[in-house]
Amino acid sequence: MHSYVSDPVPGRGRREPRADFVSDAGRLSLNGEWDFRLSPTAAGTGPEFGADTPTPAGDGWGGIRVPAHWVLEGHGEPLYTNTAFPFPLDSPRVPDENPTGDYRRTFDLPAGWRSAGSVLRFQGVDSCGAVWLNGVELGHSKGSRLPFEFAVGSLLRERGNVLAVRVNRWSSGSYLEDQDMWWLPGIFRDVELLERPAGAIDDFFVHAGYDHRDGSGMLRVDSDAPGLVELPELGIAVPTGTTVRLAAVEPWSAESPRLYRGTLSTPGVDGAPGERIPLAVGFRTVSIEDGRLLVNGSPVLFRGVNRHEHDPDRGRSLDLETMRRDIVMMKQHNINAVRTSHYPPHPDFLRLCDEYGLWVVEESDIETHGFIYAGWEGNPPAEPVWRDALLDRIRRMVERDKNHPSIVVWSMANESMTGEAFGEMEAWIRARDASRPLHYERDPSYRNSDFYSLMYPSQDDLAAIGRREEPTPEGVTPGSADDERRRGLPFLLCEYGHAMGNGPGSLVDYQAILESSERFCGAFVWEWIDHGFRRTLPDGVSAFVHGGDIDFLPNGGSYCIDGLVFPDRTPSPGLVEYKKAIEPVSLAIDVAAGTLLVRNKQDFVGLSAFGFAWLLERDGVPVSSGVVTVPGCAARASVSVAFPAGLASAIASSVAADGASAADGGDRELWITVSASLVAEAAWAPAGHEVAWAQARVGGEVAREWALSGAEVPASGTDAPAQVLERSVALGAARFDGASGELVGLGELELAGPRLDLWRAPTENDKGQGELNNLATVWRKLGLDRILHRTDEVTLDETAAGRRLVVRGRSGPAGLTLGYRTTFVWEAAGTDGVALTAFLEPVGHWTKTPVGDFNATPPRLGLRLGLPGGFHDAEWFGPGPGEAYADSRAAARVGRHRASVDALQTPYVVPQENGNRPDARWLELSGAGLPTLRVEGAPLFEFTARRWTSESLDAAAHPHHLVDSGRVWLNLDHAQQGLGSASCGPALPERYRIPLTATTFALTLRA
Repeated sequence: MHSYVSDPVPGRGRREPRADFVSDAGRLSLNGEWDFRLSPTAAGTGPEFGADTPTPAGDGWGGIRVPAHWVLEGHGEPLYTNTAFPFPLDSPRVPDENPTGDYRRTFDLPAGWRSAGSVLRFQGVDSCGAVWLNGVELGHSKGSRLPFEFAVGSLLRERGNVLAVRVNRWSSGSYLEDQDMWWLPGIFRDVELLERPAGAIDDFFVHAGYDHRDGSGMLRVDSDAPGLVELPELGIAVPTGTTVRLAAVEPWSAESPRLYRGTLSTPGVDGAPGERIPLAVGFRTVSIEDGRLLVNGSPVLFRGVNRHEHDPDRGRSLDLETMRRDIVMMKQHNINAVRTSHYPPHPDFLRLCDEYGLWVVEESDIETHGFIYAGWEGNPPAEPVWRDALLDRIRRMVERDKNHPSIVVWSMANESMTGEAFGEMEAWIRARDASRPLHYERDPSYRNSDFYSLMYPSQDDLAAIGRREEPTPEGVTPGSADDERRRGLPFLLCEYGHAMGNGPGSLVDYQAILESSERFCGAFVWEWIDHGFRRTLPDGVSAFVHGGDIDFLPNGGSYCIDGLVFPDRTPSPGLVEYKKAIEPVSLAIDVAAGTLLVRNKQDFVGLSAFGFAWLLERDGVPVSSGVVTVPGCAARASVSVAFPAGLASAIASSVAADGASAADGGDRELWITVSASLVAEAAWAPAGHEVAWAQARVGGEVAREWALSGAEVPASGTDAPAQVLERSVALGAARFDGASGELVGLGELELAGPRLDLWRAPTENDKGQGELNNLATVWRKLGLDRILHRTDEVTLDETAAGRRLVVRGRSGPAGLTLGYRTTFVWEAAGTDGVALTAFLEPVGHWTKTPVGDFNATPPRLGLRLGLPGGFHDAEWFGPGPGEAYADSRAAARVGRHRASVDALQTPYVVPQENGNRPDARWLELSGAGLPTLRVEGAPLFEFTARRWTSESLDAAAHPHHLVDSGRVWLNLDHAQQGLGSASCGPALPERYRIPLTATTFALTLRA
């Protein structure tokens, strides 16, 4: 009865795959409440399940909504694995322990329904669905993210139709669906009954080409039955199969998604009405010429994301508005392309891509990654028994979605190694649709791909690829035909910038390389959304859970939390950074020359959609503003614009005023910001939406000092143990503990510290991938999470400038020689403050240690200070408003920013280092009943402020485990290292690590 479950045959009884379309023919949605019962094996509720009888009352039957995943509806658990299969690797067989959901519902036909020819369609069933209607077994299907249909006209009755669907969690098809995602069984996409009028078209193929040389278009609609094609705007009314040449059409592109609306209709038969199918035709031509990907004759650059379907409550069962929300957010963040990793999306998503304008690389529902644990023995693409199943998935994808202009590349699979099946899949696609190039990344020969493609290369490797100087892949003979062909292919970076937790870093660096060579046709960040599920935990708190929160092995842990938006679709700092990195307009301000260089990075359209404005600020306070008139500028062209007279005049006046008041104001910072925003409302954003911006300082940048640079460390007065002064030492408004030299008060404020801090709660990217690039493990082995502090000497010196307190000490972990020698020099700063100069010198063995040899550097170099818990608000001058790090700071603009202390934290699903604000000039913390604490840099510092320590942050499994300690812990850092994307990617570049060198660091604290 259920032998089909382990049979590699993709299905039986189904109709041939065809295009997805809507029409004015009857469509009966069968979504809603179904009867449901879950059983432990593929036998389900038994052989009588499909009988033409009512669902039995009780006996374990209950209700469930469709579409949905039963594991998100209270029946069992969702499971997450990254690469491993969650069942024994014994293809094509699956375990007897195979949870199986039996679904039943009854339905009546609408009045006047034409039963003849009716089609029952399932848009998505995970992983295998067998179907009965009115007691008759229709067949079964595998391929979870693909539709299947049955002809049911002869079986329908006006009332009381009994539909039964048995869904197996595991099937042979599961071996083709190992796609780094939650395993979520059930009927998760729409179920519908389609009325088919007599003489109706069952399938059609829109061919709409564009000739960029003369602006002409070509249209032909092929169909399996005669029909009439009408596009009123173009004056077209021709039979199907007719080729129409059009002297001038507007082409479709992601930047200008021009659709010509019309209909494909069939006449009625024997007095019955015909059918009208809406058409949305986009004229465009895709080609590869001279090693470049071209659309409409122009090179394109994908600024893309990989997108799994996910919702924190519904899993992959997305509604239309959620899909629309995703696309609107993508467009608002300058994203122009989507790779549908790693399966075809709901067809409504593609209709929205056509409408809003996104390039689509559509990927088939094929990934066999788990066979890596068998050394790829038995890998389906290399086994003839799997050919039908693999071709079936390719056919169902291409046939369903062939009419979407947004789809410009077919991707045959993901991470499925090699096999002869790829040649057969390639041949089938090229024979059916020669209008789109093909992509497959994992075969080092790239024989079946029109692209050279990789995942997660280093920046150096990517730059070499741009020069066509990449090393020959392993398994390919240097100088062979495969080697030479690959070097001539365009390059598509299908995954990079692993957005797991805090990060990714280096997005700006990667983008600069991608824009440096026309070989590059773009890249896709991994990935769009964190795959967290909203759950109420045993302690009653609602939180987003990941794979590691489910008691099941193997388990991918938190590896599913790797998106640019949080599970509830709140943008992460990484998305804000990506928006900045991929701006469609580049603005370069040359203050000395008084010019603005505008570079149009779009591939097809000019700058007419954007208005340009300038803002002049002094120390973050607006001085003046105005508009910039930018002349016409074609795609991929640049134009230089002189500063408007108002801006030039405002700069001159401000510089003069600052010079006259320098004695009382200190150093003033004058900043110009130029922005580009939408002039008019777009489908995806209101008028005024900002798409790009740039800043420049009048008078040059503020530089940070790394090393001692000749600064003189005060000489030690003695080698004896700590000198004990009186119990409390006063230095202006500051009070110090005489034994430890710690600052205990400033005016009316009670303080604790500061102490040297070398530790941060590791980010997911700090942890690398397994043992690869795992900096967090190195830091723990070196004891940077357990630093002990010693005060060696406290002296109160009299100098020509006045008294100063010198505190010498050493900080390091137990059991090792490494650490830092510290000298803190304190001096009064007016009546309300105290100035600190910190001399920090690394000592001991940081590379060769008893616990291993490391390229070790600390993740943080700075000071930690304990403050009263009553501080609530923060204001600072420097980059912001969001968090930023050494390799992820392009989106932070210099200005005056405000936030609550709590809002300075980013609530990552997995708690980790977050909330850093770099290069602050000053910071003020305030709270009811407390004096304001002001920190001034000399010239710059980085800061984080939170109500828990880094150690507590490191220990927390979920955000709600972070408990207010009763203090605010303020880190005042000379530097923090960058973020990188080593959770699945290359090591952090050395330039974003903190050098082991003697460093000076100066601050002033005022109350």
